[in-house]
Amino acid sequence: MPKINGNEIRPGNVLEHNGGLWAAVKVDHVKPGKGGAFAQVEMRNLRNGSKLNERFRSADKVEKVRLEQKDQQFLYEDNGMLVLMDTDTYDQVQLPSELLGERRPFLQDGMMVVVEYHEEEALNASLPQKVICKIAETEPVVKGQTAANSFKPAVLDNGVKVSVPPFVGQDEDIVVNTETMEYVERA
Repeated sequence: MPKINGNEIRPGNVLEHNGGLWAAVKVDHVKPGKGGAFAQVEMRNLRNGSKLNERFRSADKVEKVRLEQKDQQFLYEDNGMLVLMDTDTYDQVQLPSELLGERRPFLQDGMMVVVEYHEEEALNASLPQKVICKIAETEPVVKGQTAANSFKPAVLDNGVKVSVPPFVGQDEDIVVNTETMEYVERA
């Protein structure tokens, strides 16, 4: 694994530190009036989700880990385990549904999921950035209500609550951003 200097750490980098795998969430480069500059790095453990703040000087060396990304197709869920199929080898793997966290409701049958592996261990899974969902319930459309920044609450068919513009009605399909969990546009 390549070693990088402490001042080369960027958000999104995966580092091996203190015997664990950590993802750099936030990096601030600090130049104090006295002493050398350093990078203040907020990290999240990829195995248990704990957080850590660490200082790295430019002379410090850290191991940068490269995760292998595989496209896998979601087949079904069984007892809290997601059953995914590798589209190249057609091998089926079971991963815990906690890997998706709060984005789990957006997972749909046949959806392609990008799973990140370190050696043979699945550490992270990500959904497509935009998915199409149907609005299960919302307030009725009010004619003439065209205020620029007014939104109304809506419940999607998967149970997730989002805010939608006033012109969007019940049983309409909308596009939702799975990263921010916000309305994007009509489908």
